[in-house]
Amino acid sequence: MDERTALIESDVERYLDLHENKSLLRFITCGSVDDGKSTLIGRLLYESKSLLDDQLGALDADSRRYGTQGDALDFALLVDGLSAEREQGITIDVAYRFFSTDRRKFIVADTPGHEQYTRNMITGASTADVAVILVDARKGVLTQTRRHTYLASLVGIRRVVLAVNKLDLVEWSHGVFAGIERIYREFAARLGIAHVVAIPLSALRGDNIVAPSANTPWYRGPSLLQHLEQVEIDGGAGDGPLRMPVQWVNRPDHAFRGFSGRLLGGRVKPGDAVRVLPSGRQSTVARVVSFDGDLAQAVSGQSVTLTLADEIDVSRGDVICAADDPAGLADQFEAHVVWMGEEPLLPGRSYLVKLGASTVGASIAAPKYLVDVNTLEHLAAKTLQLNETGVCVLTLDRAVAFDAYAQNRDMGSFIVVDRLSNQTVGAGMLHFALRRSQNIHWQALEVDKRARVRMNGHRPGVLWFTGLSGSGKSTIANLVERRLHALGARTYLLDGDNVRHGLSKDLGFTAADRVENIRRIGEVARLMVDAGLIVLTAFISPFRSERELARGMVDDGEFVEIFVDTPLEIVERRDPKGLYRKARRGELKNFTGIDSPYEAPEAPELHIDTTRSDPERAADAIVEYLARHGIIQALH
Repeated sequence: MDERTALIESDVERYLDLHENKSLLRFITCGSVDDGKSTLIGRLLYESKSLLDDQLGALDADSRRYGTQGDALDFALLVDGLSAEREQGITIDVAYRFFSTDRRKFIVADTPGHEQYTRNMITGASTADVAVILVDARKGVLTQTRRHTYLASLVGIRRVVLAVNKLDLVEWSHGVFAGIERIYREFAARLGIAHVVAIPLSALRGDNIVAPSANTPWYRGPSLLQHLEQVEIDGGAGDGPLRMPVQWVNRPDHAFRGFSGRLLGGRVKPGDAVRVLPSGRQSTVARVVSFDGDLAQAVSGQSVTLTLADEIDVSRGDVICAADDPAGLADQFEAHVVWMGEEPLLPGRSYLVKLGASTVGASIAAPKYLVDVNTLEHLAAKTLQLNETGVCVLTLDRAVAFDAYAQNRDMGSFIVVDRLSNQTVGAGMLHFALRRSQNIHWQALEVDKRARVRMNGHRPGVLWFTGLSGSGKSTIANLVERRLHALGARTYLLDGDNVRHGLSKDLGFTAADRVENIRRIGEVARLMVDAGLIVLTAFISPFRSERELARGMVDDGEFVEIFVDTPLEIVERRDPKGLYRKARRGELKNFTGIDSPYEAPEAPELHIDTTRSDPERAADAIVEYLARHGIIQALH
C-alpha cells in the first residue's frame, strides 16, 4: 500500500468515526396549513449538502412541473412525496428525512397541518426531542398552532423553536415578529414549555436558515441550523432503571435460551439482578448477546438478547426490569387519550391496547374531561370525536408492566386498536395507576364452577340470541328455555325489555348506552355460567364488537351465537309495539335498522332464517344443536 492510499484510508476512518460518534437530534416541523414546513425541510436538506446529484436533477424537473416559483427550486417537493400532496400543495403523510452536519446528525419529521391529519402529527411527535412550530407571519398564531403545540407538550416535548416564516412578505417587520412571539410564549408557558427560541425566517429565500440574515438586523440570535446543532438533548429514559420488553424468546437450539428486545431504559451487563414482570420472578443476567457477539454492557436504545442464570418462565410481552427498581404493575389507569378514529370513542366498548410488546383487551370510560386546545379549558364530554383529546380511565383485562409517560415515553405510551377493523383508533399516555387496581384482588372460593356443573348434571353456557327488534328472539328463546326446563336443565332467560326495567334502567339507546347495556349483560351472563347455568339472552345487541366481548367473557365452547334473521320489511310489517312506525316518523331516535346500524353476525353458531322456519322448529333445532355438542347430553 503506498503512502497516499494509506492517508486516504486514514482520513476515511476518521470521518466515519466522527460521523458515528455524533449525537442524533430528532425534531418535527408542525404548524398550520401552508406555513412552509416542507419548504423549510427542503431548504435544510439543500443547504446541508445532503442531496445527491440525481436528487437535485429530479428536484429541478419536479419544480418545473409542480412548482409555483418560476425557475426557482421548489424545496417542498423534496418532502411532499405523495402525488396527492403535490397536486394539492399540502402535506398529508408524515415524511421522515435524514441529514447531517459537521456537528450533529438529524432525523426530521414533516407533519401535516390539516386538522384531519392530527393523528399523523402525533406519530411524528412521539419520538421527537424538539418541535419546530412554524407560523406564517401574515396570519399569526392560529388554532392549529395551538393544537400542535399542545400535542407536542402532551407527548413530552419540552423544547420548541417558534419559526416565524414568510417574514419577507411583511417587510421584515420586527413589530410583527415580536407580537407573534409574545402571544405564543404566553400560550406555551401555560403548557409548561419553558424552552422557546423564536427565530424570524424566510424558508423560501433561505434567510436565517443556515446563517444570520442581513434582512433582520434587529435579530441577534442563532440561525435555525445553528440552534439545532447546539440545542441540548434531554437524557430521557437512558438515565433511568432497566426496562426491556421481551419481543421474542430466542431458542435456536436446546443449548441456548435467550430473550430478545430493545432496551427502553437504563443499561444492563452480566451479573445484574433482574426482575421479570408480571410474574415477579428474579434472576441475574448471564450474557448480553448482540449480532456482533457478547457485550460487556448494553444501553438504552440497543437491541440485544439476554440470557439468565436461572430457568424461569419468560414470554413475549413480559418486561425484564432492574430487580431493585422494577416497573409498576396494574390494570387500571388514568390516561390522556388522543382519538384518531373516524367513529367516536364508545365508552365501555372492548378495544385492543398495545403497550410495548403486550396486546391486551381494554375498555375506556367516558372522559373525565375534554381539552379545548385554544383555551386549554377542561370541558365536560361523554365521548371523544376524531382529533379530540381528553383524560379517561383505561381498564385492561390483565395487569401490565408500565411507567408513567412522564418518566419513560416508551413504557408509558399505548395505541388503541379496533378489534374488528384492526385499525388504530387512538393513542394515549399513562398518567398513573388507579389505587383500586392494586387494592382489589380475586378471592379464592372453595365451591367453584366445576362443582356446580357436577351438581347440575350438564355443561353451562350462553345462548346469545341476536337480531332486529321484532325478529322473534324472545319468542324462540322462551320456547328453548321451556324445552330445556322440561329436560331438567338449570336455566335463566335474560330478556332485553325486562333487563331495562332494572339492571339497565338508567341507560338510553345511544350507541354508547347500547355498548354499556351489553357489557352489563355479558358480566351477568358470565356470573350465571360460573354458577353452572345455561343462560339465554335475547337482545338486539347490534354491534359485533360487544357480542365478541360477551363471547370472550366465558370459556371456549360456552358461547353459542344464534342469529335470528328476519328481513327489515317483515319486522316492520309485524311491528307489535309500534316502534318502527315511531322511528319512521322521527319520534324514536337511534332505533336499530332505521337510524342506527345493525351489524349482522358473520359466523354465528346457529343461523335461524325465520322466513323458512317457524318458532317451534327453530327451538327444536337449537335444542338438537345443544345435544349434539354435548351441552345437555347428560340429561337425555
